Amino acid sequence: MNRYRYRAEDAQGRIQRGLESAASAAALRQQLRSRGWVPRHISVARGGPHVQKVRVGSAELALATRQLATLLQATVPLASALEAVTRQMHDSPTAKVLKAVLGGVVEGRSLAAAMASQPRVFSNLYRATVEAGEQSGHLGQVLEQLADHLEARQLARQRIRTALVYPALLLLVSSVIVAFLLGYVVPDILALFTGSGQALPWPTRWLMGFTEFLRIAWPWLAVFMALLATAGPILLRKPAPRRRLDSLFLRVPVLGPTLGNAESARYISTLAIMLGSGVPLLPALRIANAVLGNLALRDRLVGVVDRVAEGGALAQALAGTKTISPLMLQLIASGEQSGNLAGMMHRAADQQEKLLANRIAMMLSLFEPLMLVGMGLVVMFIVMGVLLPILSLNQLVT
Repeated sequence: MNRYRYRAEDAQGRIQRGLESAASAAALRQQLRSRGWVPRHISVARGGPHVQKVRVGSAELALATRQLATLLQATVPLASALEAVTRQMHDSPTAKVLKAVLGGVVEGRSLAAAMASQPRVFSNLYRATVEAGEQSGHLGQVLEQLADHLEARQLARQRIRTALVYPALLLLVSSVIVAFLLGYVVPDILALFTGSGQALPWPTRWLMGFTEFLRIAWPWLAVFMALLATAGPILLRKPAPRRRLDSLFLRVPVLGPTLGNAESARYISTLAIMLGSGVPLLPALRIANAVLGNLALRDRLVGVVDRVAEGGALAQALAGTKTISPLMLQLIASGEQSGNLAGMMHRAADQQEKLLANRIAMMLSLFEPLMLVGMGLVVMFIVMGVLLPILSLNQLVT
C-alpha cells in the first residue's frame, strides 16, 4: 500500500483533509466517493514509503516475470495476474514494486507505463520489450522470453561467483599469512642480524627495507585505501573518468578481450530479445547501446544507429566498430539476407555466451594454480631472506 494525502469536499460542502493508505490514487478516489465525498486533490505522501528506492534482485525479478507470463498465457486478466503474483511474493521488496505497478494498471495505464515509475527495477530493455508485447498482443510470450533472458543472466553470474569463492578465500588467507609474517615474525628475526656486522644477502636487505617501509607507511596506506574506497565510486559516476578507466581496462592483456566479449554478448543478446519481441531495429539498437556498461565500447557502437538509419546494413555497420567477432557478424549478415534477423541474432547471442562462458572457465582454472605459484614465490622469498644470513653465520662459525 502507498500513503496518499487527500483533499476532498464532503456532502455539506466542507473541505476534508487527511492521510490514508491505498493501492493506488484511483482506489483512494473510489474510497472517498463511497463516503459521499468529492475528491479535489490527491498526492503521494512524502513521509510514506518510496517504492522507487526499493531494489529487487535479478532472481526475484525473473521469478515474478515467469509467474506473470504463465498467468497471462492462461488468459488471466492483467490486473488479476499482477495481484496474484503480488500475493505470492508476500511482503518482499518485489511485492512492494508489483503493488505500485498494479496501482498504475488499475488507473488505466499500460503495463510498460506503470513499470516506468520503477526505473531501478525495470530496465529500458525490460520496459521496451513489455511495450512491444502489449502492442503485438503477445504479452505472455514476450514475458516468458524475458524470464528466460533474466534466468540465463542470473545463472551465468552465479556460476562465476561460485567459481570465484575458492580463489578469493585462498587469496585472503594467503594475504593474511604474508602480512602477519612481514609485520610480526620477520622484523624480530631480522633484528638479530642488524648488529652482526656481516654483509647481508640482497634478499635479506630488500626484505628489511620492505618491512621498514610497511612499519612507517602503513597509516598512510590505510588512509589512502579509505580515500580510494570513498572517493573512487563518486569519481566514477562522472562520465569522463569512467570512460578513461573503461578504455584502460580494454587494453589490459587477457582481461580486455574478455571484457569486450562479455559486452558484445550482452549487446547482441539485448538485440536478439528485442527484435524477437517485435521492437523495431532502430529503437532496439539505441536501447542495446544504453545497456552496455563499458562507456568506451558504447562510444564505438553509438554510430551504428546512424549508419543503419541511413540505409546501411547492420552487419557492415557493426563491422566498422571492430567490436563484434567475425563469426557473429557472419551470422547477422546471414540473418539480414534471409529475412530472419531475430532468429540469427538469438543464435549469435547463444554462441557468443557459450564461448564467453568457456573462456571465463578457462581463465578461472588457470588463475588458481597461478595464484598458488605466486604466493609460493612470495613465501619462498621471505624464507630465503631469513635463512640466508643464518647459513652465512654457520659458515663463519665453521
